[in-house]
This record gives sequence, structure tokens and C-alpha cells, in this order.
Amino acid sequence: MFSRNLHGLFSMPTLETKRLVLRRMTMRDAQDVFEYSRDAEVARHVLWTAQREIGEARDYIRYMLKRYRADEPSSWGIEEKATGRLIGTIGYMHYDPDNNSCEVGYSLAHWAWNRGYMTEALQKVIDYSFDAMDVNRIEAQHELDNPASGRVMEKCGMKREGVLRERLYNKGKYVDVALYAVLKREWAGAE
Repeated sequence: MFSRNLHGLFSMPTLETKRLVLRRMTMRDAQDVFEYSRDAEVARHVLWTAQREIGEARDYIRYMLKRYRADEPSSWGIEEKATGRLIGTIGYMHYDPDNNSCEVGYSLAHWAWNRGYMTEALQKVIDYSFDAMDVNRIEAQHELDNPASGRVMEKCGMKREGVLRERLYNKGKYVDVALYAVLKREWAGAE
């Protein structure tokens, strides 16, 4: 089972990588969230639609703040160290206490694609989840027409387990997704 830490199961402590800070979002991040969330290309493969006004970014941040306070699965904001800007999110979409597993998901500003940022962020979240939270299995999924996301998962040691046909209803149609996972024993063996 997940081990409760000092601040709760989903305390979302600040995590750092070479180029990124993963941290709780604040209302000061609204403009940055809006900047990448209004891009239709960023919204294409996630379950939300491109934002049309900054109020939607504020609503999303309020939702995350509520989840932080309730100690529920939530997301970190991904801050680029060089600029201090929030360039995306990564976090827990679902937690299954009976099976000690979780699902992670992420989004990233279009201009930041293909720079290794998401691989860096996902690896940090995987390491944190196995080490500090003692989860046994971490899953992630991507729409089949978004293979770049699968490459990120593979670079982080996740293995493709199969295709879930018409698993999600997104943007007016059912879409197939590829399911990836990594187990704690695999992660421990890689170190």
C-alpha cells in the first residue's frame, strides 16, 4: 500500500530535476496555464478542450488547490527553471488502493515538445512514486495517434502492455489507447 508521508498521501512536495521544478500550482500560474492550454494542438490528445479565456485556467487551478487541500490525487505544475514559467502539468489521474497502483498523466506546452522535458518530469514522478510513496505499479496511456507520448513512457522504463480499443471518448469520438506500465521490481532492478 502507499505509505502516508508527513503531509498526507498526495502531499505533492516540490521535486527538482536538472531543468525543471515540479511544484504545486498557485493562482499566480494562471497566465502560464492559459498560454499553453489554449493551444488546440496541446489539447488534441487530452480529455480537456483548448481554453478560450483565462478564467478557465483559474478554474482549473482552483480545482487543483481543492484537491491539494483534500489530499486527493492531483498534479504538479512543471516549471522551467531557466524562465520560471509553468510549461505543463504532470500528476496522478487515479489511485487504486486495493491494488497499490496509480495512473499518471501529463501535458506540455507545444513549444517545449521534443526537448526531453516530459521524459525528465515523468522519470522524476516515477522515482518519487516508487521511492517515497511505495506504490507497486504505475500506469499511463496515450491515444494511438500520439506515438510521441509512448516514446516518453518507454524512455522512462515503462512497457507497452497492449491496446485498449475505444477506451476513451474524446472530442466527440471513441479513441483507442495504448497502455504502458512499470513495476516497482523493474524499477528497483534498473538502479
